[in-house]
Amino acid sequence: MSTPSLPPEDRGASATEPPDDELLAAELVLGVLGTAERRAAQARLESDPQFAARAVRWERRLAPWLAEFEPAAPPPLVWAQICQRLGWRTEPPSAPGWWHSLVLWRAAAGVAAFAALALWLTRPPAPPRPSPPVVQAAGGEAAAAKPVTTLAHDDGTPGWLASVDRSRGTVLMVPVPSAPDAQGRVPELWIIAPGQSPRSLGQVSINKSHTVAVPPDARMALGPGSVLAITLEPASGIPHARPSGPVVAKGAIQT
Repeated sequence: MSTPSLPPEDRGASATEPPDDELLAAELVLGVLGTAERRAAQARLESDPQFAARAVRWERRLAPWLAEFEPAAPPPLVWAQICQRLGWRTEPPSAPGWWHSLVLWRAAAGVAAFAALALWLTRPPAPPRPSPPVVQAAGGEAAAAKPVTTLAHDDGTPGWLASVDRSRGTVLMVPVPSAPDAQGRVPELWIIAPGQSPRSLGQVSINKSHTVAVPPDARMALGPGSVLAITLEPASGIPHARPSGPVVAKGAIQT
């Protein structure tokens, strides 16, 4: 089997970075790393802009695959176990069969993830995708890539990756694809400057990358010390004046 070539944007960095960085970024996005490896990779997202850019590119490559699969309801036993852990009352579940085995579902998910990764690494290189916007320096030359801010869940896993472009007043949001909220709420992005109340930047997607335009009077908050946070809010009335739902992900803006 011939060795797959790297995408054009990665070829210049391959001579100076470890050869397994591309695979590590892909495994982080697929969610197949162990606890210690995942935490180490997440730490690199904050300190290594090139590695963070690799993770963003893998998000963009893999996110379109979600549209090719129909949603599937989890087995009833899964919901019963969630209710039990949260202390909610529920009817005792019937005795599970082999099809409801948690080990089976975890194994199937792992096999599917590695199969998807293997398929991507062995396929012919795709046409180059448009690069994310970068700040234009004097003379028209592109400046360095924007640092990536990780909006993490309480357990430390990434929920969204955000690339802030203060000069243009935009935030590129790249989600780690997830299931819709069971109560019908949607994720709403907030920016919180030091000493100020949260300011809504609107609804964000849970399964595809998109750019959020920041109002001119809020762009000064796109800097050090500010925090990006996502809460679950009612779909109607966005942008809301203040958050009312739970915070599901947050991260300090990286500069």
